[in-house]
Amino acid sequence: MIPLLDVRDLTVELATESGAVRPVNGVSFQVATGEAVGLVGESGSGKTMLGLGLLGLVPAGARRRGVARLASRNGGPPVDLVQLGDRALEAIRGREIGMVFQEPMTALNPVMRVGAQVTEALRVHEPGLGAGELQRRTLEALDRAAVPDPRLRSRQFPHQLSGGLRQRVMIAMALAAGPRLLIADEPTTALDVTVQQQIVELLARLQRESNLALLFISHDLAVVAQLAGRLLVMYAGRIVEQGPAREVMERPAHPYTEGLLRAVPQKGKKLVPIPGSVPQPDALPPGCPFEPRCPYRRAECSLAMPEERSAGPEHFARCILVR
Repeated sequence: MIPLLDVRDLTVELATESGAVRPVNGVSFQVATGEAVGLVGESGSGKTMLGLGLLGLVPAGARRRGVARLASRNGGPPVDLVQLGDRALEAIRGREIGMVFQEPMTALNPVMRVGAQVTEALRVHEPGLGAGELQRRTLEALDRAAVPDPRLRSRQFPHQLSGGLRQRVMIAMALAAGPRLLIADEPTTALDVTVQQQIVELLARLQRESNLALLFISHDLAVVAQLAGRLLVMYAGRIVEQGPAREVMERPAHPYTEGLLRAVPQKGKKLVPIPGSVPQPDALPPGCPFEPRCPYRRAECSLAMPEERSAGPEHFARCILVR
């Protein structure tokens, strides 16, 4: 089966005063139609930059390399998102790939009513719609995103909504034009546990109803495990482990994944934090970037970045311990 999104060796390179850095470095993965894939890792691992890099939303002067093929809607040849110019990418954003950004209070325009912001997403991709149809589709999008009383809420400004409602508005905007892939970047961050669960259940319902492909980005493995059928574990710009979610959760093959799982709050178990922190892109250690924090490190870990090795059916990890 041809994947909806096929990413090969994607690299995002930024110019800094200390030289070029790569917050995304040689990343490869696939997302199929109707599949939910979780992308997990600590803050600073490169998760958000990966999502932004797919859509060309990178800082001025950044360079993207590699391949990110998006399958055509009508069975034609796929398009390479890396090779598209700004104008072509504008047609992709929202229409083919929607994105829920990390912080809705800053992503939403504070001086526009939320209904107008959803309408704008529709108007860009369907300029022929009349005023009445635009309003109907806007209210429909808000209703699908579980925004209560869509007509009233559409007339309000972002600051008049709770954090959970702002997140629902972001989801309505991202899905208004009917994209086939949704990138949700930390959609449950800064929400209380009850609202987090509501957002997760909403995304799961929307994915089922629309056969939507979902790339769910989070630092919280417990949240991701509720949605994703497959996991990508990212560290220092690279995918260090990927595989079926249950397999990765029950039998982690990379010490970093094992550390993330030990740090998940569980009743009756003591949290075990990973010592140290994610290295800055301009200060990566030689060899495996996790080596300074790894409890199983060996001398050879500091010599070279391990190649991806098979840890089971469709399960891979970048670690010399994988045999």
